Amino acid sequence: MTQQILVVDDEPDLQDLVRLTLSDAGYQVETAATGEAALACIRHTMPDLLVLDLMLPDMSGTDLCRHLRNRADTADLPVLMLTAKSEEVDRVVGFELGADDYVTKPFSPRELALRVRALLRRRGSGSAEAELLEHRGIRIDLDRHRCFVGDEEIQLTAKEFRLLTTLIRRPGRVQSRERLLDEVWGSDVTVTLRTIDTHLKRLREKLGVGGDLIETVRGVGYRLSE
Repeated sequence: MTQQILVVDDEPDLQDLVRLTLSDAGYQVETAATGEAALACIRHTMPDLLVLDLMLPDMSGTDLCRHLRNRADTADLPVLMLTAKSEEVDRVVGFELGADDYVTKPFSPRELALRVRALLRRRGSGSAEAELLEHRGIRIDLDRHRCFVGDEEIQLTAKEFRLLTTLIRRPGRVQSRERLLDEVWGSDVTVTLRTIDTHLKRLREKLGVGGDLIETVRGVGYRLSE
């Protein structure tokens, strides 16, 4: 079945360019010019990936991304942010809100198609994961994208969920920041190592007593205590 991509941007010329680029790459492409129109499209048909501009007329792309990450049915929807904002702080904010990749305007159509393909490939490679992971009171339901510490459900962003999944699969083994970046963000995404520290700090806070199991190995990375 052809994979579906929803492009959310209020610039008609850019909409046409992205639609043509991704259609030529073999995808079925729908477009929306506002955040509300995008939500209506998602309610009607869940896309396989969202290409999202940060500057929309009715809401910011970051607000839309935050909203999607807080919904169970869209928490793991791949989001590629496409924007004219190219400062490092803008990229960091985008990733912290749960974006999976970040492409700045003007962009190479070929690069955009390759990044979309990489995101969809990573999403597909995770479809055969085990249903449940559990370690010392932390329980992860992969199919339902839910996390529990004891009997309490913890609300995690998509990136926090993936970080915790990576750590819980390898208890006691040190995971370098570089490896975490590669596994969670992908090697084709340029982000700083500080991004990992920010996400791990917030993950610890959300997990409460479970957060104490995440140990910092100074100068190397992180591990989940055995």
